[in-house]
Amino acid sequence: MKKRKRIPVRLLFQLLSFTALLLTVVSCGKKPADDRLKISFEKYTMPNGLEVVLHEDHSDPVISYAIMYHVGSSREVPGRTGFAHLFEHLLFSGSENVPSGEFDKIIESMGGNNNGFTSEDVTTYYEIFPKNALEKVLWLESDRMGFFINSITPRLMAIQQNVVQNEKRQSVDNEPYGFTLDVISKNLYPKGHPYSWTVIGEMEDLKNASLDDVKQFYENFYGPNNATLVLAGDFRSDSVKNMITKYFGEIKSHGESTQRSSMVPTLEKPVRVYHEDNFANVPELTMVWPVVPQYNDDAYALDFLARLLASGKKSPMYKVLIKEKKLTSATDLSNYSSELAGMFFLSIRANEGIGLNEIEKGINEAFARFENDGITDRDVERVRAMIERSFYNNITSVYNKSLQLAFYNTFLNDPGYIEKDIEKIKAVTREDIMRVYEKYIKGKPVVLTSFVPKGRTDMAAENSVPAKVTEEDITKATQVEIAELSDREIQKTPSSFDRTAEPPAGPDPEVKVPEVWSADLSNGIKVYGITNEELPLVEMRLVFDGGIRQDSLGLPGVASMVARVLPQGTRNRTPEELEEEIELLGSRISVSAGREEMSMNAGALSRNFGKTVSLMKEIILEPRWDSSEFAIAQRSTRNSILQGEANPQNVGYQLFNRILYGDKNIYGYNSLGTKVSIDRINIDNLKQWYDSNISPSNASFYVAGNVTKEEVLEALEPFEKEWKEHKVAIKSYPVKPQPGKPELYFYDMKGSRQSVIYIGYLALSRDNPDYPKADFINYRLGGAFTSILNQILREQKGYTYGASSGFAEMKSEAPFIASTMVRSDATLESLKIFVEEMNKYRQGISEEDLQFIKNSMIRSNATRFETNSALTGMLYTMGKYGFPPDFIKKEEEIIKNMTVEDHYQVVQKYIDPQKMYFIVVGDAATQLKQLEKVGIGKPELVDKKILDM
Repeated sequence: MKKRKRIPVRLLFQLLSFTALLLTVVSCGKKPADDRLKISFEKYTMPNGLEVVLHEDHSDPVISYAIMYHVGSSREVPGRTGFAHLFEHLLFSGSENVPSGEFDKIIESMGGNNNGFTSEDVTTYYEIFPKNALEKVLWLESDRMGFFINSITPRLMAIQQNVVQNEKRQSVDNEPYGFTLDVISKNLYPKGHPYSWTVIGEMEDLKNASLDDVKQFYENFYGPNNATLVLAGDFRSDSVKNMITKYFGEIKSHGESTQRSSMVPTLEKPVRVYHEDNFANVPELTMVWPVVPQYNDDAYALDFLARLLASGKKSPMYKVLIKEKKLTSATDLSNYSSELAGMFFLSIRANEGIGLNEIEKGINEAFARFENDGITDRDVERVRAMIERSFYNNITSVYNKSLQLAFYNTFLNDPGYIEKDIEKIKAVTREDIMRVYEKYIKGKPVVLTSFVPKGRTDMAAENSVPAKVTEEDITKATQVEIAELSDREIQKTPSSFDRTAEPPAGPDPEVKVPEVWSADLSNGIKVYGITNEELPLVEMRLVFDGGIRQDSLGLPGVASMVARVLPQGTRNRTPEELEEEIELLGSRISVSAGREEMSMNAGALSRNFGKTVSLMKEIILEPRWDSSEFAIAQRSTRNSILQGEANPQNVGYQLFNRILYGDKNIYGYNSLGTKVSIDRINIDNLKQWYDSNISPSNASFYVAGNVTKEEVLEALEPFEKEWKEHKVAIKSYPVKPQPGKPELYFYDMKGSRQSVIYIGYLALSRDNPDYPKADFINYRLGGAFTSILNQILREQKGYTYGASSGFAEMKSEAPFIASTMVRSDATLESLKIFVEEMNKYRQGISEEDLQFIKNSMIRSNATRFETNSALTGMLYTMGKYGFPPDFIKKEEEIIKNMTVEDHYQVVQKYIDPQKMYFIVVGDAATQLKQLEKVGIGKPELVDKKILDM
């Protein structure tokens, strides 16, 4: 992926491919005669081999484009690992007719967004955009398919090599347990197996990649004959075919990606290895069994097996490891299946002080209990109901539909495989589940890894040997020098038309803000709703003003504990009974504590909306306050706090808040509490918090989906009749004076291969009339991928995987935050860039830049209302801040009327690096002293105890 936030590449694909099993089974048109649900599509193959799949969906003026190449890391060779992922990055660098940096800028100026991902088996690029940008997207994408390779210069390649290396540092080298997948890949698969290295590759391979290597990789795998193009959304197939022919038809086929059959490894004996993790502060045990590839009949039963073994309170893993033996706070078990093989992947992170021998014994006991107790048909139906809601949820956007059509076509040559897929899910039986357990798991050799804190090899599982992990020396960071590399003139590939001419866009589609209805219940609950009949789904949020701000300074963390314990059973239902009832409905109910609100979030199939609301009422009005669940939540929370201390990014965020708000404001504390406060909290504290802060008088209910206003109000009648209101006093805290000059703080994380940087100050609240203007001026600075900060730090310098800035949204005065994670030895230079670029930005922008921001922000509204989740988010913003139903249109008008002078004045008011805090988390031995050269004062080394207070 080219953006900052990513899921580890292998796991991302596995999640997507599992989703593919579940999601595309609902018709957007009429139900077919045989009563099977499907997505309508048209598929054809062009003369050059490009396979095209078209799916029309006119519900929103939005289109999703996806191009999936059948090449991933499994097509690489040892010594040249990471090429597929590096190539993914390079394809964002420009093409022969679209200069470097323009691709993303054009997409953003049309109100769209784009990204990509690489797995072992595919590389995929996608855009989601208003429908009038379709021809521009086809022009851009065809140019980087057929008119790309000559545009890669040594300089561009060097930059992306550095960016990918920083991505590896961020997601692997500088992350607790980050090397787990690397260790498993090398031990599960035999040497030379296509999955025996990770997608992101080895540092040395990335550094040593040559331009000739890249050209050969392109020639072998990036031809139209190895790709599937999918369009899903608001277009007409007849007209779009001509455009596809124009832009893609002349691209010549090249290379060949042969189909491969299953390559499931065989473990002759167990493999047991350990690694001393530089960042981990509790040990983690991972067990992996080799299993069948995706779409194999047994893979469906393995999906069920994983859920039944470890998901939910009825699972044996939960009962033994969490509830009874108190060894861990969470169990993670999934069946990850890829094109050539699969992994049955169990990961357990121990509670503080617990060794992995105890964890392994607990796992074995859980397996024995599973064998002894077995499973019932009701258990199987419960899992099936959860899957039904999942696949409905995952077709709420044209983006998801485009990806799934591409996956099915790439691996099975059949976009319509969705019908078979769902039937195979429905066909899984209790006998199938027990059979695959016996065949692949019970008593079978396993790869077992122990990741333990430095110096604590005694916590590793017995009979383990050291894993071979290559760790980077931060004083000799692997990088590719780019300063002296010059670009050369690009040799153009001939075309039948002028590809340098950007096609015009059609007229901007009219963005219709969904119709909002509202009601006030007699006991004070405010209700906001939007009816959306596209799918049989409903999303809900029951929100209580207050949240974490209602905690006391002497006992932070109570609100978060209330959120964890409240949904664990009711007066007349045990936690297990409540969970089972929710799952049998195919529903989801959770509670979370935010800074300014407590939220109960729920999702349901339309037919079960009323029953789900009834369970929400039961949870709120009849809390169980289960002592066993409280103890589990207390251990889990303490474990989360402890593990957070080992994560540099989390430490940076917590320290930023403490410096920003101080110790006299609850927002200066970890929302989970501290290790000290968590041990002091008791269940009476939770009851007192609940009694004081949960009332109809501070409650709002937001709902969007296939349900009418009348149905919602009918379902809420018991809430209205049975729940009496009482007043809730919302706390306020003193606002710490913000700095009159820059203040620089440093937190030492020994051996950190990256430095985490947070910069900011308390700026303004979301309901301040200036907020839309502040959001506007930030877009060019750090709000977009093409923003100044990201382009310089990532695309020009190669210091980071991403940099951004933004204004937080709160009722209280909220912060402006700029942040990044940079290669350790680039810390000083990166801080200088932040200061210099913010100072430059204060000098003003051009009319051209002003218009770019306007186009990007206004046009992107076309993509804002596609899903129920997005709609409930809009309602929540409206209700929380007291905005009118047309607030989005009103803010559009503010943006349209912004001038260069307005922009200048707002920047002067809200962007001033001379009045900000600068927080750095990194390796003090190599970085602290030199930060005096930034020019914003001497850095203060922070006492680590500050976050325990």
